[in-house]
Amino acid sequence: MARAKICGLRKLEDVNACIAAGAAFVGFVDFVKSPRHIDPRQAEPLLAAASGAVQRVLLTVNATNERLDEWMRGGGIDLIQVQGGESGDRIKQIQDRWGIPVLKACGLQSAADLDVAVAEFADVANWLLFEAKPPRDSDRPGGNAKRLDWSILANTQMSIPWMLAGGLDASNVAEAIAMTGARVVDVSSGVESTSGVKDATKIAEFLEAVEAAG
Repeated sequence: MARAKICGLRKLEDVNACIAAGAAFVGFVDFVKSPRHIDPRQAEPLLAAASGAVQRVLLTVNATNERLDEWMRGGGIDLIQVQGGESGDRIKQIQDRWGIPVLKACGLQSAADLDVAVAEFADVANWLLFEAKPPRDSDRPGGNAKRLDWSILANTQMSIPWMLAGGLDASNVAEAIAMTGARVVDVSSGVESTSGVKDATKIAEFLEAVEAAG
């Protein structure tokens, strides 16, 4: 059965909505340019509420050891998502320093991009996440709610687990799963009422659609 990660949570009620609706992962964004940015202290009660119920993912962008230390002191992170230009060596440094698995986000525009990402990161990261490449003029990494060309991932066989992200919502996630074979999907803006503001109804609808997709 496919599972889902709801990313960009900033309020306790958002975490509770995700747990109640059956999310497998919840994500917290540490990137000041994002409308979903949250500081470690603000995140503490959210991480505590999610403990034991879902996997808690910290999304970072070229974070320093000092910044990651701030997050890791509380022991509330289960998976670190690296969203910037982190190399394979940097991923290994994070794994060795904190003893925690790392998810590497990879922007794709073509099948060649997929080949490069797998060759560079499949042997070092614990998870991969595939999304559309950001626009050239964007000051934020990630897909920026842009839909990835799902055909790039059709019939993909991977040696490690991976997630599909980018432009997903309740209306298209079943098609995305069917076309790519993704077993985990990641959504953020697709379950929001306005930028950075999660909607409990949309969260529930998205997770229902994922479950129905099988």
